[in-house]
Amino acid sequence: MEQNDDSALREIILDRIRSRGRITFAEFMEASLYQPGLGYYTSPGRKVGAEGDFYTSSNVHRLFGRLIAREIHRMWETMGEPDRFELVEVGAGNGRLAADVMDALAELDQRFYEVVSCRLIEAEPTLRELQREMLAGHPEKVAWSDPADLAAGRLTFSGCLYSNELIDSFPVHLVEMTREGLREVCLTAADGELAETVAEPSTPELAEYLERLGITLMAGQRAEINLAARSWLKSVARALSRGFVLTIDYGFPAAELYAPIRKNGTLLCYYRHTIEENPYIRLGQQDITSHVDFTTLIRDGEELGLGRVWFGEQYRFLMGAGMLEELMALEASAATEEERLKNRLTLKKLMLPDGGMGDTFKVLIQAKGVDDPRLLCMREWAKGF
Repeated sequence: MEQNDDSALREIILDRIRSRGRITFAEFMEASLYQPGLGYYTSPGRKVGAEGDFYTSSNVHRLFGRLIAREIHRMWETMGEPDRFELVEVGAGNGRLAADVMDALAELDQRFYEVVSCRLIEAEPTLRELQREMLAGHPEKVAWSDPADLAAGRLTFSGCLYSNELIDSFPVHLVEMTREGLREVCLTAADGELAETVAEPSTPELAEYLERLGITLMAGQRAEINLAARSWLKSVARALSRGFVLTIDYGFPAAELYAPIRKNGTLLCYYRHTIEENPYIRLGQQDITSHVDFTTLIRDGEELGLGRVWFGEQYRFLMGAGMLEELMALEASAATEEERLKNRLTLKKLMLPDGGMGDTFKVLIQAKGVDDPRLLCMREWAKGF
């Protein structure tokens, strides 16, 4: 039976509004997704896969993790094959992607596998046991940290930090261009229910964010501003002593993200594999996301010592990392034609352009302390932009 009782979380949010008058959409989204024990990402239950609310690339096929592993192996080589290399996955979920990566590394190069370790960071504490089971084949290689450890500067590592569909889940400020200028969408209470209102921006950073990008919103246009992503990247740059940051998510360069065609922004919710536009229902039970501004990630990264190495569509990254070679090996190992066909159809989801995962998802690779890295995704047929 479907459970839609969100009264406990709703009451917490309404109490905040009663005590303060109004809250920003970012505060509402933070509570909806991360309120301890009640938020979407901090409450028990499957979020990803057939029994959850959405799929990620790592759920489509283990080959996704294997191709990431090939690129990570190349990162190690470009760093001079150091005798210690730490993988850090932020937003590790059930550990499926980390397991696929580690399984592949153990098979690809035993020398590298001997020096690599894996650290998982996940907001949902009940997932740790599931992660442990998923990575049971690598018991001496895995460690855990809380998101607060990264934010507070308690982590230092050399290697590669990677994430898959993480930044799109950060709480965003919602703004709207009105006749009076830029305003922020906030929440109040009306007859005991949540209601939107617009007010002066809660921080000058919102207007400065758009000005820095040279973006002027059209009258009536709404947009999301992800200040949390900027803070997160600062934490990452501080923690990484040398190595790479690999970010996979759906989004656009800023000029495309904030184009007038997106009058209502990119805010969407996901529940049981259906798209929902109303974020004020099923609080804590549906995902709330917005597309990533990759221009700001790139610019902020450069200021923080994280140089842009490569940026492009997911299908280009996968092709460069060795998709064709891996697909040929998969075909050769298939026992029947039916299995081959199933593999082809499944892998098309990762590669399909024109609105599919292949070009909707982007890959950004940044580096710190690595001179002129030559990665697999930089090969001729995988040129990004």
